[in-house]
Amino acid sequence: MKPIYQFLTIMAGGLLLTVTGCNKKLEERPYTVFSPEYFKTPAGLQNAVNALYSGMRYNYGPEGAVAIAVCGTDEYTYAEQPRNGAGGTQDFLTLGNYTLDFANGAILTPWNRSYSNINLANAIVQYAPEVPISEDQRKVIQGEARFLRAAYYLLLVQQFGAVPVDLGNGDLVFNETAFQGFNRLPVADVLVKDYNVIIEDLTFASENLPDKRPTNAFKLSKSAALHLLSKAYLSRAYSAAKQPSDFTNAYNTAMELINNQAFYGVALQQNYADVHRPGNDYNAEILYAVERIPGNNNANEVGNPNSIGGGMKGIDANNDFVGDYTSVRAPEASSTTQPISARTVQYGRPIRRFCPTPWLYNVAFADKTNDSRYDGTFRTVYIASVTGGGFTANVDTAFIMAKTNRIADSLNGISPAGPKLKPYRVIAPREFYLIGGSIDPVVTRNMYPSLSKYEDPNKLAANDQGGRPFVVSKLSEVYLIAAEAALGDNHPADAVGLINVLKQRAAYRPGLSESEVTARYNAIRVNDVSQITLDFILDERTRELCGESMRWPDLAVRGKLIERVKAYNPDGAAGIKDFHVLRPIPKGQLDAVADMNKTQYQNAGY
Repeated sequence: MKPIYQFLTIMAGGLLLTVTGCNKKLEERPYTVFSPEYFKTPAGLQNAVNALYSGMRYNYGPEGAVAIAVCGTDEYTYAEQPRNGAGGTQDFLTLGNYTLDFANGAILTPWNRSYSNINLANAIVQYAPEVPISEDQRKVIQGEARFLRAAYYLLLVQQFGAVPVDLGNGDLVFNETAFQGFNRLPVADVLVKDYNVIIEDLTFASENLPDKRPTNAFKLSKSAALHLLSKAYLSRAYSAAKQPSDFTNAYNTAMELINNQAFYGVALQQNYADVHRPGNDYNAEILYAVERIPGNNNANEVGNPNSIGGGMKGIDANNDFVGDYTSVRAPEASSTTQPISARTVQYGRPIRRFCPTPWLYNVAFADKTNDSRYDGTFRTVYIASVTGGGFTANVDTAFIMAKTNRIADSLNGISPAGPKLKPYRVIAPREFYLIGGSIDPVVTRNMYPSLSKYEDPNKLAANDQGGRPFVVSKLSEVYLIAAEAALGDNHPADAVGLINVLKQRAAYRPGLSESEVTARYNAIRVNDVSQITLDFILDERTRELCGESMRWPDLAVRGKLIERVKAYNPDGAAGIKDFHVLRPIPKGQLDAVADMNKTQYQNAGY
């Protein structure tokens, strides 16, 4: 086996994207040779940068990438399909119950797909000074390359800890030849190097990228760099490589963006539900997303949109969080009518990879009235897809998922409130497929609140992977980073106003009067600085960022993974151990190392 981080892109055809058209979205243009001499041409340098953008598709959207970011946390556990071992999902099961080892396939997603891109970024930074382009173009290209190199490194460090900066030819030097070493030792020193590289790259990017991103494309800008730089400082502040100024720098960097939103072209959406609304993918709150073009599988580099997993570039997240809405009978359990017996493009393929924990539903989103973020995160209303049994396709409500048992009982005529009020099935929370819940296998088999953030009505078929841009960073998270940094920097009072900006937005719903919004805000706002704790901020991160491929590293980096999984995730509680805050170095990497003492490179516990 060749070393995992050999420069693979030289030999990889069909992976490059070029910038075309007035909106500068990425569209596929294959190249079969990608040599160092090609880097030294304007076209070669630009195509190399585009390949870095494209490579991020492996890390945001596919099943393996989603699994390592959400499964086995306080938010999500493995759902029915992994539980039954269907569809080759053993990797997700072991991620969720913490029996994973170094052969787990899901952890290969960031490992195999990041090093070739890091090496490519090294080449761009190394050769850019030799390319005959303007200095302004050179600064932007280097800014893009250095942002993306930092992003690839941060993904690796948050999962695996220290990872090599020297890929065979020296620190951050482009390597063309096979290398069978593994420059990970001493781990403490390498981790310091990792964070130094990440922060230096992002500092350069924040100074040299364009002030604003294009209106209808996710080319990088200073706002994305400031977000990731503040996040990198915060991450290092919790690590063994921490510096005394990390929390201060995280706060100041985040506040630079918050205080100058017009300059950077960013703004919060008024309505939380609009942030991830299909058709609104380029709104000003989203700082950076991994570009895709809805309905264009070729441009999205998806050869078979019906396939699942396999480390490809499609958005499996569109289907991974979806419960089995096709099995719900209505209006009663004894009915044979299944008004959504046919899958729909809107709701996606009910593949049932990940489902919410009871904590997520019952605690994090306990207030589903005053706080709009529950409704802006999950689908709870389903329309019939077939006609028959008293239902008309695309017109009638098939069923709803009630927010409380009391509401469900009232609408179903079970409570003293009176007769059944609705002709469709109303599913009570006690019927949801949640750990420890009493599940009615006939009525609500494997049904639970499904994440709606990745729904894609422009897919070509119900079973297809999604094709919308995949959100990586949002302005709302910058507020959360600033609040957390204020706490870490011993001025938590500054966090109150930052959190309340998001609470104010969460209280808003279209159609409410100003007084109604104010009343709801007063019910959920932070009233006292004593409320500002790390656990409170983590809870708020869930409400704002649920399911967005960051929860596992959020908890692991902050030293909260073990505590919160034991408290809130019954599937993971029994198996999780202290060493699980890092993933194992993959077996393939260790097999490729020309060193008999391979165990010295492995993370403790594996």
